[in-house]
Amino acid sequence: MEIVEALLIIVLAYVSYVEYVEIAKLKRSKGSMSSLYGKTMEEFAPFMKKYKHDPKKFRFIGSPIDGIQFDDDKIVFVEFKASSSKLSDVQRKIRDLVKQKKVYFEEFRME
Repeated sequence: MEIVEALLIIVLAYVSYVEYVEIAKLKRSKGSMSSLYGKTMEEFAPFMKKYKHDPKKFRFIGSPIDGIQFDDDKIVFVEFKASSSKLSDVQRKIRDLVKQKKVYFEEFRME
């Protein structure tokens, strides 16, 4: 009887391990799909009805911010976020630099 119990424990442990591995794979897959969906939506966001600027004047950058909107009277750094997502540390730093008016224009000549 002890051998049967030991074999049963081994089989149950193996099944649990296999299920754990499969669940981990699904979580990674879901996370990467969610990330891919988010990145795709960022590229289409300027064409949504709610977007208040001219989408033809938006330039997608991708990182560290999604893009720059070139309106006739201003330039706007744009970061698209879904639901409860938050700015990253780098994005907050960029936002703070803009608020502190530490944004400049430089011309670089290659001669």
